[in-house]
Amino acid sequence: MKILITTIHNYPHSGGLSSHVTTLKSGLEALGHEVDVFSFQKIPNWKTLFMVERPTFFLNRIRIGKGTLFGRRMRQKLFTQVLKQHGKEYDIVNAQDIFATLASLEAGLPTVSTVHGYLSFEAVSKGIVLPDSPESRYLQEIEKVAYTKTMQVITVDERIRDYVHNLSGVTPVKIHNFINPDQFKPVPDELASLKQKLSISPETKVLLCPRRLTKKNGVIYPLKALRQILDTYPDTLLIYAGNGEEEDRLTAEIKQQHLKQHVRMLGAIPHEAIVDYYSVADVVLVPSVHSDGVEEATSISALEAMGSCSPVVAGAVGGLKEIIDHEENGLLVPEKDETALAEAVIRILGDPEWANAMADRARAKIETTYSHVAAAKKYLAIYEATLEKGGGRS
Repeated sequence: MKILITTIHNYPHSGGLSSHVTTLKSGLEALGHEVDVFSFQKIPNWKTLFMVERPTFFLNRIRIGKGTLFGRRMRQKLFTQVLKQHGKEYDIVNAQDIFATLASLEAGLPTVSTVHGYLSFEAVSKGIVLPDSPESRYLQEIEKVAYTKTMQVITVDERIRDYVHNLSGVTPVKIHNFINPDQFKPVPDELASLKQKLSISPETKVLLCPRRLTKKNGVIYPLKALRQILDTYPDTLLIYAGNGEEEDRLTAEIKQQHLKQHVRMLGAIPHEAIVDYYSVADVVLVPSVHSDGVEEATSISALEAMGSCSPVVAGAVGGLKEIIDHEENGLLVPEKDETALAEAVIRILGDPEWANAMADRARAKIETTYSHVAAAKKYLAIYEATLEKGGGRS
């Protein structure tokens, strides 16, 4: 089968959606299928600058969200033109966002859609659309259109599945996120050399927060918990791998709490580079929170950490509760509770034998349940069933 994966965002980029696309492509190719990815980078730079980015900037100065909505619509329009020109050679399109779905449908292509989150709620949470504004209401309306017109909706966790159903009446298929277990695996014999490579002293305890610096990811809470952790383990380093709108807030908190020597901000790093940081991490933190109606899906960062045999402490929200069994293969803590977060980290650091056994069970779960090839087989079955059924919903 010849499969096209699409997104109106740039690809690759920092974040779970990009990781999902890369890993799905790898799994489908491992099964013998031909897979291409079309992203907004298919659009010439001059069109991006003059038809999208500049108008978006100026319209947002008039009203927050006005430019955002214009930019998304224009991306959809330009993407539709590309798909009309090149999309006919593919058997099926798997769109990864709402506007890519609408572009594919407008181009007349057989389309299934993977839903990774809550479009309007996430726009509000990021501050790029105002709550209860015409723009936020419009985004929900076009979500309904996309969900009802695409041939099949796939969601990455149960809460998103319920959200889609409640909003549109459509019942999606749920396929959790996944990783390539061969890419993320334990390398205990290389720990000393990796720490040296990353300029981390052998004795230092490493806490890794591999998250986009956005509000729903709760990235401020490891920093708030750090002082309590340092009281017990003074040689501790907290590493953030990601960028986003919360970066200024984190920087201010680091300065205010005099934590500069204990925090390292990597910014956005290539996906393949994060592997080394998982390997040296004593604890991986995924402290997600509820934010303006948005919840964490089945976090790819958590899955990657579990595959790497790194103990995980995560917020007890959304899809994280679906993939982590508390005290069996990770620890769940109440959201926005820096004391509980610190206590969980101290517990793991204080009992490495117990923590390693828990991490081993997490790795076993990844191998049996969350491998990219197993997920690709599920996607392939949906593609085949969709094409046999033929035609989208009217």
